[in-house]
Amino acid sequence: MSGIIGVYSREKYHVSQIAYYGLYALQHRGQVSSGMAVNNNGFIDYFKGLGLINEIFTQDVLNKFIGNIAIGHVRYESSHKGIDENNIQPLISGYRKGALAISLDGRIINSLDLREELVTEGSLFQSDSDAEVIAKLIAKYSHMPFEEAVLKAISHIKGSYSFIIMNQDKLIAARDPFGLKPLALGKLEDDYVLASETCAFDTIGAEFLRDVEPGEVILIDENGVRTLSNGFKKRNHCLFEFIYFARPDSYLDKRSVYLSRIEAGKQLYREYITEADLVIGAPDSGIEAAIGYAEESKIPYGEGLIKNRYVGRTFIQPTQQLREKGVRIKLNALSENIKGKRIILVDDSIVRGTTIKRTVQLLKSAGAKEVHVRISSPPVINTCYLGMDTPNRDSLIAANMTVEEIKNTIGADSLYYLSLEGLMKAAGDHKGFCNGCFGGQYPI
Repeated sequence: MSGIIGVYSREKYHVSQIAYYGLYALQHRGQVSSGMAVNNNGFIDYFKGLGLINEIFTQDVLNKFIGNIAIGHVRYESSHKGIDENNIQPLISGYRKGALAISLDGRIINSLDLREELVTEGSLFQSDSDAEVIAKLIAKYSHMPFEEAVLKAISHIKGSYSFIIMNQDKLIAARDPFGLKPLALGKLEDDYVLASETCAFDTIGAEFLRDVEPGEVILIDENGVRTLSNGFKKRNHCLFEFIYFARPDSYLDKRSVYLSRIEAGKQLYREYITEADLVIGAPDSGIEAAIGYAEESKIPYGEGLIKNRYVGRTFIQPTQQLREKGVRIKLNALSENIKGKRIILVDDSIVRGTTIKRTVQLLKSAGAKEVHVRISSPPVINTCYLGMDTPNRDSLIAANMTVEEIKNTIGADSLYYLSLEGLMKAAGDHKGFCNGCFGGQYPI
């Protein structure tokens, strides 16, 4: 998972400031590295590094970024690749018509085959990122006009992706034919903005125009916005965007993430009624579902867990050791609210089981009489090859244990997962989603 942004202006020459605040809004999509590239009178300047946005881009750095086109990237580090500074995006690549920069959110599943083919033809790679494969494909077809070269490159790739490419005078954005990864188009006065989520538009004061459609390739230049191609196949938006990845104040393909999570909580109670004294949510992505559960059940909602706001998202930490350290300093129980009570603990998902086990222990140590765990998604039982960081089934607790065994492992008094049908209903459609990690049905 990553967050990407692109800004095009005909007249402003400090669009890096706009991109900076847009990336800030997308920080939840990646906390390991960040970067930005700016078109400065036909030359591409860039700066990137490991860390959070505010750690990398000081005001001095931003003041040096002068140009009217910018793209940016925030990234989580996948555990199977490790932390490699060569993979920090945007990726900058030179070719015979100049230079281009690319920011990619997603995974190209045939990238190894394409890389081997390109190396055989003489291409040299500096990283193992899928973004560089796309850049080298564009360079391969550099005898064509830039737009045609990009379209030709896209015709070779398969996977889940949204990406933004910048050259000396234009932006090109593309979304995979199944719409697995989100991408939206906005407008700030006379300037155009592209972002992974609409919450970035709210932060910078831009107007949301529309989603980039699945399979659509759009071009933004001095003449405005136009669609170059539309290779739509079948909408299969990633369900985990609605469950965990996206910010609750975003809209994905016209659906409110917040309302989807509220409805998932309501559906949880309808499917499995339990008597309790208090409903609490696991911060932060379990809170909306917990509110929905409380509204439907009429059980009071309250705070039972206090989150250290200076700790990042433990699910997207690159190693198990870092995830466990993150959990230990991330949460603390509010004993005044939970002591002696039967607690409904609502969380968005259980992937490895590390966080939920520690959370149940915290609540019981603080005096909770009972802890009933309710998960607003089905069991994650399959590897995702399309962007979610589950490299093998061995790391998935639900792939290796029954629900009863998981309940005993995490120390809960009861455990219930929302059904796949219930999740689909909460997200607003029985079709149009990828459920590979839950049901094993992948669009690709």
